[in-house]
Parts: sequence; structure tokens; C-alpha cells
Amino acid sequence: MRRGRREPPAGGRPHVLADEVEGYLLAQSHHDQARREAEDLCARMPWLTGAQAEEIAGHYVRTRLDVTRQLLLGTVRRAEQLRHEYESRYAALRHALLRRHAAGACAVLACAAGVGALAGLPTR
Repeated sequence: MRRGRREPPAGGRPHVLADEVEGYLLAQSHHDQARREAEDLCARMPWLTGAQAEEIAGHYVRTRLDVTRQLLLGTVRRAEQLRHEYESRYAALRHALLRRHAAGACAVLACAAGVGALAGLPTR
């Protein structure tokens, strides 16, 4: 997985092919793991015929992949929620900081104007 920010290539979305390949490899890894688990399960039931073992293995793999898919979709939904919450909080903090800086700048200008006015009083 990529960690840092990189400049996107000119004229397109960055890393589209890399993301697709990474997703495919991740899905294939989950499928292979589910297949190994199904084979281990069937190996513990020696009384099954070959067709029965294949049917159970296929059902196990489909169920396991459905569970994995639901977990990943839940993770994606939660990541989107957190992203939205963080962006909202960041915008609020940025707005508050801008207000404080503007108030500070106004205070500095008011003080400068006051000092300038006071400095001009004795010369009159």
C-alpha cells in the first residue's frame, strides 16, 4: 500500500491501475485463504465423498468471501464517515483560526492607530 502523497501524473487519475491490481491481488489472496480453510475442513471429515467435499468447500468459500466482502464494505463506510467528520472539524478549526487572526490583526491596527493618535497630541 502507498503511504505518502505523490504528484499525480499529467492528464489522469493517479494510481488507477495500481489500485485495481492491488484490489485484485487482495481478493485473490482472500479466495486462496478461504479455499485452504475449506480444504482443511473437508480433510477433517474423511467420510465425505469427493462430490460432497467439493460442495461443502464451495459453499464455505462463497460464505467466507461474502463475510469478508461485508467486513471490507463496513470498513470503507466507516472510513468515509471518519473522513467526513475530520474534514468538517478541520474546516471549523480553520475558520476559527482565521477569525482569531483577523481579530488579532484588527487589535494590532487599533493599537497602532491609538499610539499614532497619542503621539500626535503633544505636537498640537
